[in-house]
Amino acid sequence: MDDFYREIIIDRYQNPHFKGELDPHDISFEDSNPLCGDEIRIDVRVNGDDRVEEANFSGRGCAISQASADLLLEHIQGKSLDEVKALTKEDVLELLGIELGPVRLKCALLSLKVLKAGAYGMVEASDDLVE
Repeated sequence: MDDFYREIIIDRYQNPHFKGELDPHDISFEDSNPLCGDEIRIDVRVNGDDRVEEANFSGRGCAISQASADLLLEHIQGKSLDEVKALTKEDVLELLGIELGPVRLKCALLSLKVLKAGAYGMVEASDDLVE
C-alpha cells in the first residue's frame, strides 16, 4: 500500500494541481523549514460565507513538502475557515498515507503550518499550529 501512496506523492510533486500564485487573494502566508530549506507560500480566496473558494501554493522544496501542500489544498476546497483552523497533523498524514520520520514530518507539515497561520491572520507561524 505504501507504494501506491509513494506514487501519488511523486505524481503530485511532478504535476501539482494547485501550484501557482493566486491574485487576488484574501489570505496569504509564507514560511520555510530552516532544517531543509523548503519554502511554501499559500494564497487563499474565500467567498462571502468564509469558505475556501480557491487556494494555490508556490515555493520550492522536497517531494514531501510540495505534494503535501498540493494534497492539503485539494482537501480544503469548499471548507469553512473554522474547518481549516481545526485541521491537524493527523489529517495531513492521512492525506499522504505513509509513515514519516521526524525530519520528513517537518517537511510534510510545513503547508499545514503556513495555511493555519494565514487562516488565523498571524504575523509569524509557530510549530504549535500543527499539533
